[in-house]
Amino acid sequence: MNGTMKAIVLEKFGGYDAFELRDVPVPAVGPRQVRVRVHATAINPLDYQIRRGDYADYVPLPAIIGHDISGVVEEKGADVSEFEAGDEVYYTPKIFGGPGSYAEQHVADAGLVARKPRNISHLEAASLTLVGGTIWEALVSRAQLAVHETILIHGGAGGVGSVAIQLAKAMGARVITTARSSNHVFVRSLGADEVIDYTSGDYVSAVADLTHGQGVNVVFDTIGGDALTKSPLVLADAGRVVSIVDIAQPQNLIEAWGKNAAYHFVFTRQNRGKLDVLTNLVERGLIKPVVGAVLPLARIGEAHELLEGGGFRGLRGKVAIDVAGQTVDLPTPR
Repeated sequence: MNGTMKAIVLEKFGGYDAFELRDVPVPAVGPRQVRVRVHATAINPLDYQIRRGDYADYVPLPAIIGHDISGVVEEKGADVSEFEAGDEVYYTPKIFGGPGSYAEQHVADAGLVARKPRNISHLEAASLTLVGGTIWEALVSRAQLAVHETILIHGGAGGVGSVAIQLAKAMGARVITTARSSNHVFVRSLGADEVIDYTSGDYVSAVADLTHGQGVNVVFDTIGGDALTKSPLVLADAGRVVSIVDIAQPQNLIEAWGKNAAYHFVFTRQNRGKLDVLTNLVERGLIKPVVGAVLPLARIGEAHELLEGGGFRGLRGKVAIDVAGQTVDLPTPR
């Protein structure tokens, strides 16, 4: 197929004005690929880290970035048998492996693509792909969270934490999470058993009280800072810490020895298998993505700004992008 499409192009590394809306060629489809009409995408911390230049060595400019897609198959390659034109799909584009999701159309290897859950919108589905795959890797593959174990999830109201709470509950765990007081009812509605107000006290002593000094089996770190240093102080023996945050500052892990603790660091691993399992959980009503704000494609810079300051504006869940540009409401600060 020939022709052009609208895309947001990262022209330079820097601030929210680093993007430009352009007409670019529609990508060609290879033998084991599908071309998808993008209905929705979403914003992740990885996106604004790339925009700032944190991964400059991996992203040649100009670039189309973005890591969540929900849409409809428009064309398939000659060797693709599992999808047909008109199928609703969702997936994460290959990280650092080519053009991303900030565009009207996208071409992906068929092995990355999964059928979209039937009971949620494209905006909700696009808010789950990168987050869902990452959380599955963290809680299932790495932490191996077991039924009746206790997990501490930092940042329960955010785009990652809101899904992590739901997955941990679906796995049969007891969930303790941190959130500001205005979000306590919200995170409990997602399934959190106990909530700690991180703005008014020390979560280490709060966890000790909630677990009668036994500690938690798993800590899921979505916040960074000194979380790796403090995690052993809340862990039970043989506890596991999983972090998805790239932390530049040195961490003191001496306390981890006494707990026989295991640390896991997760960037992301994406494939159809993880999404197929998540689809099953979504269609069974066990997980529902949380969309906190929706903006059009042309306002990507504003969406980045909103996510980076989300905690201060009362943002819950993900910032989604309606590629058709129909919905432009910002969230009401809470």
